[in-house]
Amino acid sequence: MTTFKGFHQEDFDTFTIDGLEERMKAIQTRIQPKFQALGDDLLPSLSVRSGLEMFLHIAKHARRKVNPPVDTWMAVANNKRGYKQHPHFQIGLFDDRVFIWLAFIYELPNKGEIAGKFLKQASDIKRRLPADMLLSFDHMKKDALKLSDLDEAQWKQGLERFRDVKKAELLIGRNIMKNDPVLQDGEKFTALANETFDQLLPLYHLSLGIQN
Repeated sequence: MTTFKGFHQEDFDTFTIDGLEERMKAIQTRIQPKFQALGDDLLPSLSVRSGLEMFLHIAKHARRKVNPPVDTWMAVANNKRGYKQHPHFQIGLFDDRVFIWLAFIYELPNKGEIAGKFLKQASDIKRRLPADMLLSFDHMKKDALKLSDLDEAQWKQGLERFRDVKKAELLIGRNIMKNDPVLQDGEKFTALANETFDQLLPLYHLSLGIQN
């Protein structure tokens, strides 16, 4: 088993490589082994803390035929076959940051039902989550808002859009910019990922209808 040793400049430079085949080769050799090592570190304890068997999925980008991916990620879900149709945790890279998300993406078949649960407890959710948590409504973009910058009405509007707009998504978590030293220290980053997952587990459980 390989030990996760952090993310470094070469990993971010992957996204400056021209050409689909060339960039995919770099993703497969530089980044995917790190995702495997990080998953090996994170999965056993997350399975215990969540009370669910969790499985690692590493993005293959198999649908891409021309344009090289601008980001790549690993996902952790309570389903062995896939993750997109399930609430899941994500860790991934753009060219300038690492993201750690609890992700509810548009492929979820019960998106409206999950949004309804969140809307019923919107005030409590906002109060309990750390103020520095970020929100994104599209996993394909870097755009993210700080939860503390949204008032109650704006937070509820975001949840309503997630419920009502077919392509709308909801991702909650953290972004760490590439020059942050925590990224280069495997143990410290793993600890930050675990801390972030722990802070998001009550929301993950709520989405699945599990009582904490």
